[in-house]
Amino acid sequence: MGRISNLLYKLFKKSENDKPWLDYYSREERSIKFTNKSIYEYMVSEVGNDLDYIALNYFENRISYNDFFKAINTCASSLKEFGVKQGDIVTICLPNMPEAIYVFYACNKIGAVADIIHPLSSAEQVKYYLSESKSRYLFLVDFNYEKYKDVISSSLLDKTILVSPKESMKIALSIGYTLTREIKNKKPKWSDTSYISWRSFMKNVNTNSKEYHANVKSKDLALILHSGGTTGTPKGIMISNYNFNAMAQQCGVNVIDVRPKDKIVTILPIFHGFGLGVCVHTPLCLKVEAILMPEYDAKRFYKIWKNDKPHVILGVPTLWEGMMSNKDFDNVDMSQLKYIISGGDYLSVASEIKINNFLHKHGANVDILKGYGMTESVAATCYTFPGTNEQGSIGIPMIGNTYKICDPETMEELPFGEVGEICVNGPTVMMGYLNNLEETNEILRVHKDKKKWLHTGDLGYISPNGIVYFTQRLKRMIVVSGFNVYPAMIEKVISKHESVKKVCVIGVPHPYKMHVPKAFIELKDGIKPSAALEKELIKLCKSELALYSIPKDIEFRDKLPLTLYNKVDYKLLEDEELKNHKK
Repeated sequence: MGRISNLLYKLFKKSENDKPWLDYYSREERSIKFTNKSIYEYMVSEVGNDLDYIALNYFENRISYNDFFKAINTCASSLKEFGVKQGDIVTICLPNMPEAIYVFYACNKIGAVADIIHPLSSAEQVKYYLSESKSRYLFLVDFNYEKYKDVISSSLLDKTILVSPKESMKIALSIGYTLTREIKNKKPKWSDTSYISWRSFMKNVNTNSKEYHANVKSKDLALILHSGGTTGTPKGIMISNYNFNAMAQQCGVNVIDVRPKDKIVTILPIFHGFGLGVCVHTPLCLKVEAILMPEYDAKRFYKIWKNDKPHVILGVPTLWEGMMSNKDFDNVDMSQLKYIISGGDYLSVASEIKINNFLHKHGANVDILKGYGMTESVAATCYTFPGTNEQGSIGIPMIGNTYKICDPETMEELPFGEVGEICVNGPTVMMGYLNNLEETNEILRVHKDKKKWLHTGDLGYISPNGIVYFTQRLKRMIVVSGFNVYPAMIEKVISKHESVKKVCVIGVPHPYKMHVPKAFIELKDGIKPSAALEKELIKLCKSELALYSIPKDIEFRDKLPLTLYNKVDYKLLEDEELKNHKK
């Protein structure tokens, strides 16, 4: 009814010119009330009595909500037995596995704060995170013990709980994992009481104690995630219960075709708001089965598509490229697919067209949608649901959010159509950075309207019909002889060439132009670099770009470097070029 009632509503109400995107929402959607419950309470209330529905699917082990809640309650009781109090910070360094999700909700139930970090973080990064949070308890995937043991021994940690990926596997698979992978892992000595296994931890429950449920307020700190923000320095992002639940409610509005018992592939990692918020908390609140993938495995990814027939999948552009190049997918039927959503990085128009052709060829009746946001706003703040999915756009602000485009220097709001910094105000905007008021004040600024706005560090514009377009990261702008050049625009052109798999453009020093663009290119499998190919690419650039935007140099790489978040690490390329220039 939502979209139909919206059309009727628009006949009788004049559009709000300052927020034209509201015309895409129904009257009911506009009047949404964001919950004041805790994360745990909201999820439980949304599930209701449907405890026989499947919450998690981990390597074909399908865990019902009934068993899911039992595990959370046991975990919460054990945390209390170990002395974790309301407001304490508990660090989780685990991949996408049921135990990580149990701990997250258990922490919230007793009022503790979950600090979630990347399992592939360096030892120095983990040392920094533990020092910043002053965490006393760490849940660590067991194969990382050797990597982090020295950091752990010098930290404030009282106890480290080692968790094996096999914990929730079926027996046969668990035995296979032990014999092929776990047997190689080094483990702490039994005499070292600072470590405990997951199974021992879950048995550390006082059966006589009553179930504990903290009085958690909606604006209390619930979660810490980590990001480089707009400056690249590590920061802990403080997310409240209200922030996190609002994101789930917003997502519920934008996936109106999703029904209980539908299935979602949760391949995006939970140390990121996109993975934890959109691919775990949201589906659990919608009673959708979350199929967990702790790591990307092409064969298992194909098996999930073939056997489980998921209705929803979210991923980054590299995931779609991998899917389309996987020959196993040639005969996969995707007719059941309701939503396929891309986020985490810019999806070029050429890639968008290619993916849609692939989907339609495999029977899907949907196009790929895009989400845009930051970890500082939990996840997406803008989304292209059907009707707003224009090529090259990032959609419209999610319900409850307000967007505006500002001059990066003056913070003055710019009119529709003009490019400036994207600023966001809404219920999911973070509380601030942990122990970093200076950086918090830099990214969260109070404007003339007395509201606090999140400065994204991204450039874009809003069309008169309310649809938002992303153009470029503000920090990556290259000034060439006084002209502003945006690397994303050059990358967009080069990516159109059929031989190009990935491209990254940076500014490199020049004797009189100050900086000029240089393109780093990773070619598709089987394609070899050549002078002829380089000429083709320059010709392509000349046909679509201003003269000062054409790359002055092209370097082919076997592989472009990636960040932990699977984006091309342009900062590493910039550092390499700067060192070469100094030499």
